[in-house]
Amino acid sequence: MTHWQGVFPAVTTKLEQDGSINLEATQASVNRLIDNGVSGIIVLPMLGENASLLPREKEAVIRAAKEAVAGRVPLLSGLAEISTAGAVAGARAFQDHGAEGLMVFPSLGYKTDPRETAEWYKAIAGASDLPIMIYNNPIAYGVDVTPAILKMLADCPTIVAVKEETGDVRRVTDMFIALGNRFDIFCGVDDQIVESMSLGATGWVSGMTNAWPKECVQLFNLCAAGNFAEARDLYRILTPSFHLDTHVKLVQYIKMAEHLVYGAPEWTRAPRLPLAGEERERVIATIKATIEELKQTQSRRAA
Repeated sequence: MTHWQGVFPAVTTKLEQDGSINLEATQASVNRLIDNGVSGIIVLPMLGENASLLPREKEAVIRAAKEAVAGRVPLLSGLAEISTAGAVAGARAFQDHGAEGLMVFPSLGYKTDPRETAEWYKAIAGASDLPIMIYNNPIAYGVDVTPAILKMLADCPTIVAVKEETGDVRRVTDMFIALGNRFDIFCGVDDQIVESMSLGATGWVSGMTNAWPKECVQLFNLCAAGNFAEARDLYRILTPSFHLDTHVKLVQYIKMAEHLVYGAPEWTRAPRLPLAGEERERVIATIKATIEELKQTQSRRAA
């Protein structure tokens, strides 16, 4: 059975101002992430504007990422569909395009009940031999893959991990109590990573790692080593920006962070619009404060 652990950034899809995909910039960001020590790459997550892309565009992103990754780390793709038939077809297509794993959303068009949720994931798990991470974000999608539902899925060998994004850190312990080590548990919200790892999570699907991969990998490694005192110091610097990962406009916010940190394009696809006015000023100020505090910390260590 596949086991994933470490920092798996949810990679933003780089766009031009007109909304077209910039594959070269997307590949450059993938290389930057791997060069800074991430353990895996996830393209076409919600942050990658999955639901806004056409099938041919998704194929282009996966193939471009496959070329950039070049076997250095696992390459996962988000799978976000409305119907079971569409999700099954997508799983097979994404495997053909070069994905080595799937991060599977619940149905985007219907809030399934527990029985339907289990059948959704079982159908997708049977569609290919790719390992699967369940994307559990009931705040955004209205479907909670609870420990009881995970028990229904425990006999599906290709379902290997859960991205835990309920916003309630107690869920990590509840999953371990109910299921032991059956599933790899990934923290799915940036501003709960230290708490989640202290409870046993061994992976992190991260948004702000797009902007600060070196620092986020360092934070993860400090927690993995049990050095929570030093981890807390770094976490307190990053957390104001990490809070931006939990907002409905996280795509715009994280792309803005990438833009300010290393010059990546900030553009998103409509209906998402560029940040404007007081909101833009507030987000920029938050990110710039993190950039400055990180610089000061580095200077103190070098002195």
